Amino acid sequence: MDGHLAASPLVEVCGCRQSYHKDSTSDVLVLDDVNLKIASGEIIGLLGRSGSGKSTLLRIVSGLLAPTAGEVLWRGAPLKGPAPGVAMVFQSFALFPWLTVQQNVELGLEAQGVGRVEREDRAEAAIDLIGLGGYESAYPKELSGGMRQRVGLARALVVHPDLLLMDEPFSALDVLTAETLRTDLIDLWMESKLPVKSILMVTHNIEEAVLMCDRILVFSSNPGRVASELAVPFPHPRNRLAPDFRQMVDDIYALMTRRPAKSSPAVPTPAVEAGFATPMAPVSTNLLAGLLEALAQPPYEGRADLPALAGSLQLEADELLPMGEALQLLHLADLADGDLVLTDAGKQFALADTDERKAIFATALRAHVPLVAAIRRTLDERWNHRASAVRFRDELEDHMSPDYAEDTLRTAISWGRYAELYSYDEEAAQFSLEDIDTAG
Repeated sequence: MDGHLAASPLVEVCGCRQSYHKDSTSDVLVLDDVNLKIASGEIIGLLGRSGSGKSTLLRIVSGLLAPTAGEVLWRGAPLKGPAPGVAMVFQSFALFPWLTVQQNVELGLEAQGVGRVEREDRAEAAIDLIGLGGYESAYPKELSGGMRQRVGLARALVVHPDLLLMDEPFSALDVLTAETLRTDLIDLWMESKLPVKSILMVTHNIEEAVLMCDRILVFSSNPGRVASELAVPFPHPRNRLAPDFRQMVDDIYALMTRRPAKSSPAVPTPAVEAGFATPMAPVSTNLLAGLLEALAQPPYEGRADLPALAGSLQLEADELLPMGEALQLLHLADLADGDLVLTDAGKQFALADTDERKAIFATALRAHVPLVAAIRRTLDERWNHRASAVRFRDELEDHMSPDYAEDTLRTAISWGRYAELYSYDEEAAQFSLEDIDTAG
């Protein structure tokens, strides 16, 4: 890092927007007005939830995807097509199983037309660098997950890229293997042994971002925007247990759970009322019940620090935050300043028996989840008490991407069935009040 920084950036992302065509009348916006500069000598983390467009931005920076609007400058010139001097490491190891470690690593050099002798020498050097010396003739099936990811890293490094892109490179690994690989990578970076100028990595692991990066861009979702940019001031090697480190992790959790400012509510229409199109993550009621129980018991007694809770439950932020937001939507808990706090209704739920829990959940759904309330109201009003899921999916897709719409509808189906507000026929894709007690 020190002494590496160049006056002009390697890459500039200027006002980038990315959308894809949904139908003849509308497009779905994935990224909106994203700006980013990458200087030589820094590691930058793109931190955000699944679906916030981080991987899409990585493809734009690499030149594999042209933005719908805005532009990418590579060393000051507009980027047209794949960027020279960029290599990528993927979450899935993406190795060719019929090739040896040596052959997999040589692939990029072969594509560049590098001669056999130089190719072999550089591949061996890269393999030694990432700690796999002696495994040159092994096949991927003979290697552990961590070793396979090291091969993927060697394959990216062997071409001596100016910019190394990493798309959640440690998320498919077990905790200890991922930690070892992170540490080795940072050690090589600090010793200036990595043949790269800068690293841009996508992650949803907050501690990983604070541990590795010099700057962190926190993305909001739907569409993806840079909500915050944070400089990480700690020198390497970093101590996870240091108070300043823990405070920064806490602060980022608080940033990622902050509610967006509300605009003036629109006048509800018969089809889509205010809040109808709130995206909902597919979180099961079993997980929500388990989390409420855990929060109600010692050591939390109704209030938990999110990083501590994530650690004790062995959950990533990307797994815990949707659960917390679901409880907040239902008014069973509140997210505040990086803490998750039970409401009175949440405490009642945690102490209740099965039937009481369903009743509490049903009340919360009717009061706070307009989509579920609209489905039930439609069923009550229909003479046959039936309604197709297609009409609700179509209305959701007017406000969000098909993937978000599908997740939101599946969540409404699951939550409503648990609360016995309606039944759902998967084959007919139809809601009904069949076998539901509609009294009261």
